[in-house]
Amino acid sequence: MAFEVLDEHEQGELVRKWVQSNAMSIAIGVVVGLLLIFGYQQWKARELRTLSEAAVQYSAFTEAVDAKRNEDAAKIAETLRKEYPKTAFATMTALRQAAVQVEKGDLAAASADLDWASQAAGDDAMKSLIALRQARLSLAKGEAEAALTKLDQVAKANFPAQASELRGDALAKLGRIEDARSAYAEALTHMDEQAPERAFIEMKQGGLSPAAAEPKKS
Repeated sequence: MAFEVLDEHEQGELVRKWVQSNAMSIAIGVVVGLLLIFGYQQWKARELRTLSEAAVQYSAFTEAVDAKRNEDAAKIAETLRKEYPKTAFATMTALRQAAVQVEKGDLAAASADLDWASQAAGDDAMKSLIALRQARLSLAKGEAEAALTKLDQVAKANFPAQASELRGDALAKLGRIEDARSAYAEALTHMDEQAPERAFIEMKQGGLSPAAAEPKKS
């Protein structure tokens, strides 16, 4: 309301005085705004540079693995874990290392690699994939209960067919035949009718021995 009764000159004077009295605050606000913009741009540039460097390292790692240059692969993997631990490339490197260890029969080393990957993974899909592989590894070690625990960590929207099949394998190993049969049936519902894997799951489902009948009570 005060501005409405002032003429143009008085309004200009009022604005000028306000600017003078608040000049420092305005300057600080402008500087902070510019710093935030500059800082964000710098952060994005650093993120892109980090991803680019990690991608180069991962490419070198896969080449070393494929060429069976195990020492080189191990050194590059260590670099990725230490210098780029928060990138997906470091996580994928650990997964590849685990697969190599399984091929060599070193399940303990594979388990350690998967544990590291699980801690480093940044999104649900990757965490689910790692939990799935941990469950498969637990089964290979004869640890069916541990496999079920890992499968509980797989998000329902991620890998439903594979998770249900592995659950069936674990339940069958524990002698929970009906539960295993249900798990295999669940896996089939998530698979295309023409999927080649269906026949294998159906074979496992059909090969389950009938559940032992409970003794009749007298």
